[in-house]
Amino acid sequence: MKRLTRVAGVLLFLGLCASAASQASKPAQSAKPSPQKQAASQAQKAPTVGRLRREVPLVNVVFSVLNKHDHFVTDLGRKNFEIFDDDIPQEVQFFNRETDLPLRIGLLLDTSNSIHGRLQFEQNAAFDFLFHILRPGKDQAFLMTFDTHPQLQQRYTDQLYLLRQAIFRQRAGGGTALYDAIYDASRDYLWNPPPPAAGNNVRRVLVVISDGDDDLSDHTRNEAIDMAERAGVVIYTISTNNNWLSPEQKESEGLPVLLHYSQGDRVLRQFSEDTGGRSFFPYRVSDLARAFADISTELRTQYSIAYTPSTHAEDGKFHRIRIEILHTHGLKVRARQGYWAAPPPGSSGADPRSH
Repeated sequence: MKRLTRVAGVLLFLGLCASAASQASKPAQSAKPSPQKQAASQAQKAPTVGRLRREVPLVNVVFSVLNKHDHFVTDLGRKNFEIFDDDIPQEVQFFNRETDLPLRIGLLLDTSNSIHGRLQFEQNAAFDFLFHILRPGKDQAFLMTFDTHPQLQQRYTDQLYLLRQAIFRQRAGGGTALYDAIYDASRDYLWNPPPPAAGNNVRRVLVVISDGDDDLSDHTRNEAIDMAERAGVVIYTISTNNNWLSPEQKESEGLPVLLHYSQGDRVLRQFSEDTGGRSFFPYRVSDLARAFADISTELRTQYSIAYTPSTHAEDGKFHRIRIEILHTHGLKVRARQGYWAAPPPGSSGADPRSH
């Protein structure tokens, strides 16, 4: 009987311990935050995500400096420059002399009916440019023609003979979709060009050889410029306008005279000026030899300056850049005029072809 009583006592004691443990565990199981605490917790986390989404990456600007004789000035330092974003001075975070970067060149050749009489001029100019600029093993170029539609004729290559074959097999005919060609070349081939063997940086260049007329593009001129600016492309244009006086009607210095700049010439100039490039209006292909040598020098002796904008987030707007030269006089800057503070609508930011 005593043994049964002792067993019963032990069982009762164990039951009381289990009950106490159960009661002690209930607050921990029900320790669920109130809706107010949940909201507060989410509010604390949200700003971090928002800041990441609104943060504007470094704006990198590649530019050239020229003296009053249009010769390149390559010995300036960081202290010589001040940069403005929408007229607000910015703190320079990185500065470098960008020398000898690999080039990724897009060559756009107008093969529309409007340049039928100047096609051979275009072909010679195109190949002459590549001959002066392209360094096999380091630089790469592709050829795109445009008449009614842009068409890729030769993919990226560093082989001059392949580019030459593609250039000289072209024939003229059809309408002119110049703006579409610049838009497509910038978006599809220069936004993410082939990387170099070493390092990550390349210089993106678009060379347009055309009369500047457009009568068939789906994209507007501004859309084409916008896409080039988003892709970080510098555009050089070569006009095929043949509205010159005859060689017998030369000025005293012995040079042919351009009667006037056509509407197409003004279009080509806008593409170059807005992206930090240059426009050329040659009479003969031989007139371009000096210009091509200058471009080659310019592309390999430029400056690079970078900053994080202090006054705005990724607002999707175009912001103007101005670079001023300090402590010296008579110099001028050639650079792109601005940048977009967000990727194109619908893009992830890595590749505009996703939209």
